[in-house]
Amino acid sequence: MRERLRDHRAPVVIALLSLSLMVVLLIVSGNRSPIGNELNSEPHQDNEGVIVKLPEPRYDSGVSLEQSLLQRRSVRNYTDDHLTLQEVAQLLWAAQGTSDPRGLRTSPSAGAKYPLKAYVVVGNAEDLVPGVYRYDPDEHRLTMTLEGDKRAELADAALSQHFIAEGAVAIVLTAVYERTTLTYGDRGVRYVHMEAGHAAQNVYLQATAMDQGTVAVGAFYDEQVASLLGMPDQEQPLYILPVGRMP
Repeated sequence: MRERLRDHRAPVVIALLSLSLMVVLLIVSGNRSPIGNELNSEPHQDNEGVIVKLPEPRYDSGVSLEQSLLQRRSVRNYTDDHLTLQEVAQLLWAAQGTSDPRGLRTSPSAGAKYPLKAYVVVGNAEDLVPGVYRYDPDEHRLTMTLEGDKRAELADAALSQHFIAEGAVAIVLTAVYERTTLTYGDRGVRYVHMEAGHAAQNVYLQATAMDQGTVAVGAFYDEQVASLLGMPDQEQPLYILPVGRMP
């Protein structure tokens, strides 16, 4: 009789042990689902700052490349209209987004070293709190590095070029020269500047295709811009590109 009781209890004990193990695993893992996190596009906080998952970029439109080339101009006058989150995402993807499963980007880079980084200073964009954000090309997302509308301060750092404060956002391209110069020596500096030009032209053409205006600004106080954006010491600012809707 006792042997029969043991036989009946064994499956129950095993089931209880399995259930206990599952509970422990859920507690240790924080009950986090990788799939759920990836699908969630709502802003959330990590150790660095607010994370914003951007909408996927579009890969076609009703505007041809030839039209964008024909219509591209430097624009310094903008309306007070906001940009959508999709438009901000599209501009950043054009500047430095990935366009290949291997991690290759929209602009060419010597040796695929990718020394450039992109920040966006947000003042008037839908679903984005005003602030400074760093763009992550691999994850196609933004990380807030500083909260608050910093467009006027950025304009002051750029020799008081007031139109920078009037764009809905301003994209700032920076460079970590060592990523390229470690391979190519001093000539790598030239390659970095070439790459910055490619990325800036991408922003011009993408903005034009979306009926927006931008202008490449290179006159600014490096240290002031770097301090405003909270850049690491090894980064150097190269370009400021305010973007907004045209009157």
